[in-house]
Amino acid sequence: MNMSSLISGVLLLVLMALVGLSSGKGKMTQVTCGSAFKLLNNAYKIRLHSHDIKYGSGSGQQSVTGSEVKEDVNSIWVVKGLSKVPCKRGEPVKCGSKVRLQHLQTTRNLHSHLFSSPLSGHQEISAFGEDGEGDSGDVWEIVCRGPTWGRDEQVQLRHIDTDAFLSASGNTFGRPIHGQMEIVGVSSEDSGSYWQTVEGIFIHPTENLKTHYDHNEL
Repeated sequence: MNMSSLISGVLLLVLMALVGLSSGKGKMTQVTCGSAFKLLNNAYKIRLHSHDIKYGSGSGQQSVTGSEVKEDVNSIWVVKGLSKVPCKRGEPVKCGSKVRLQHLQTTRNLHSHLFSSPLSGHQEISAFGEDGEGDSGDVWEIVCRGPTWGRDEQVQLRHIDTDAFLSASGNTFGRPIHGQMEIVGVSSEDSGSYWQTVEGIFIHPTENLKTHYDHNEL
């Protein structure tokens, strides 16, 4: 499946959720490949967020922030495999898996590199690539305790290229993204480096060639 098909499929699922046309058979307990969801930072109660606004310093790439707004569509991310090692649609994401998180609205991937973040001087987090294809800086490891990534579990995302953990600094921006929190990479885990899936659409493993979906309000 090419990237345009993946995005089109996810957009269809979002529409299905908004109009209440889901055929889920009970709540999914695992995060599965191809699912679209929001990530809540439990320490600061913000959702991982992006938008087509670039940093004015550092890399100049698309900024990634934390937003307190629950309903914002710019906080939806799609979990997918690597370019050369794709994951099977609906397959549970195993702890220790290497994945990419694609921003639904702009199709850029959650990314990091050795630029300094604008407010705290930690490692910058950005969104990078075109139509879902970037580079090795888009790859993250899912750090969790069980065999698979649980929907209600607090997990960490470790950046493969730099070993940094995705976290929030507690600092907030002024204009043009007033009140949104700085998202950073940190060298060791801290209270801000734990994330949990919340609102989203979760794809059930394929059963008899039919795919089922489970969703809560986006």
